[in-house]
Amino acid sequence: MAQLMSFLIAFSLLAFAPLCFCGKSSSGYLYPQFYDHSCPKAQEIVQCIVAKAVAKETRMAASLLRLHFHDCFVKGCDASILLDSSGSIISEKRSNPNRNSARGFEVIDEIKSALEKECPQTVSCADILALAARDSTVLTGGPSWEVPLGRRDSKGASLSGSNNDIPAPNNTFQTILTKFKLQGLDIVDLVALSGRSHTIGNARCTSFRQRLYNQSGNGQPDNTLDESYAAQLRMGCPRSGGDQNLFFLDFVSPTKFDNSYFKNILASKGLLNSDQVLSTKNEASMELVKKYAENNDLFFQQFAKSMVKMGNISPLTGNRGEIRRNCRRIN
Repeated sequence: MAQLMSFLIAFSLLAFAPLCFCGKSSSGYLYPQFYDHSCPKAQEIVQCIVAKAVAKETRMAASLLRLHFHDCFVKGCDASILLDSSGSIISEKRSNPNRNSARGFEVIDEIKSALEKECPQTVSCADILALAARDSTVLTGGPSWEVPLGRRDSKGASLSGSNNDIPAPNNTFQTILTKFKLQGLDIVDLVALSGRSHTIGNARCTSFRQRLYNQSGNGQPDNTLDESYAAQLRMGCPRSGGDQNLFFLDFVSPTKFDNSYFKNILASKGLLNSDQVLSTKNEASMELVKKYAENNDLFFQQFAKSMVKMGNISPLTGNRGEIRRNCRRIN
């Protein structure tokens, strides 16, 4: 009990401390002040354009968060997800996790165009993704943090990495955890980051249909899914057709970044299989879900820490990579 109280007191003290993390890569440090002299208005420009995009369409906040996540899990946070197919490059946009799903590329293009006018070939597309993810979180009511900067952009993409390394909605808990561990992330990061764009945003019918009709290949629905919630979902997600029909990932507060996602999981109303397994397949993850459901501040604090940690997955620094002039193609 004393240990638990010490843990909670430490967290409450941290809540009043500014979030500033620096990440070390093999070739140098990322740090929040990276553009203070070379492009002092960089963060302001990103924030302004993201705010405009989210005001126009709230869903864009989740989309931009997801772009950063899908970028970092493939070859590190190097903006490889933004590259279009050309020459020997096969775009990650064509992978199963991204095809007809990843979006927000036009917003990144607008940010890059504005930054190129302000300070040509200075701010990387990878850093734009990291900043846009933070700003999207804040604009929907989530926590803020100082984003370590100094990433450079890749000169290639990995379609196979995108297909294999990004956790999928239908993955088992152990598969998801393994994919996180391969990126240097742990079970605490997994649970906190699952609240990432799943507290805001949408999912397509095709990503959870099997839970409604044939979870285990026996023609039966997922018995960990609340029956009344399942019946409601079936009305818009039939056995066949309607693949692109959209559903709120968090039906309680779909446009607000908060801990309702974890409360839904405890009520057996997690939309995706990858959501519900957090409370049914692992005791440690279940305890974390309960803690975050009870304490929104605790969730916010850990989410910010985990976002910084994820943003430091294998960044290109120093002379590695390049600063793209156009995020969709190499120079």
